[in-house]
Amino acid sequence: MQLYFYNDGFRNAIEQYTLTAEQLRFTGPPVNSVKLSNEDSNRDSILAIEEDELVTFFVLHRNEGVKPYSNNYSAILLRAFSTDFRHQGKGFAHQALMLLPDFVKEHYRGINEIVLAVNLQNDAAQSLYQKCGYVDEGERRMGEKGELIIMSYYL
Repeated sequence: MQLYFYNDGFRNAIEQYTLTAEQLRFTGPPVNSVKLSNEDSNRDSILAIEEDELVTFFVLHRNEGVKPYSNNYSAILLRAFSTDFRHQGKGFAHQALMLLPDFVKEHYRGINEIVLAVNLQNDAAQSLYQKCGYVDEGERRMGEKGELIIMSYYL
């Protein structure tokens, strides 16, 4: 698996990316995230590619994006994390999260923490993040889709 920054060469893959109604309870479609990333230089859409297929997608958001979730100006926010439903259950989300710390260290100078917000009702995602080294230190926020648990991975 390899992580890539979005570029227009991935447009078709993004348009074909499929999420179920259940997944959409907790995250948004990548096509929307790519549009936001194109309008905001602090957002980067990241694609996890396995054997030439887009399997997992997420956004890394710097500066203003982190502020609602952390007071650490050297943190980056992981948001809109999902796996194409056709590839769920194959370990790709775990693999992408395990690659992420080195990716952040390589591409984002000065970042010392990855922060994310996961819906309180999304038990599967919480478990995945914990297995990948993210820590719940008791911070909670209200989000558009319900109560959120703030988790951190320290680089």
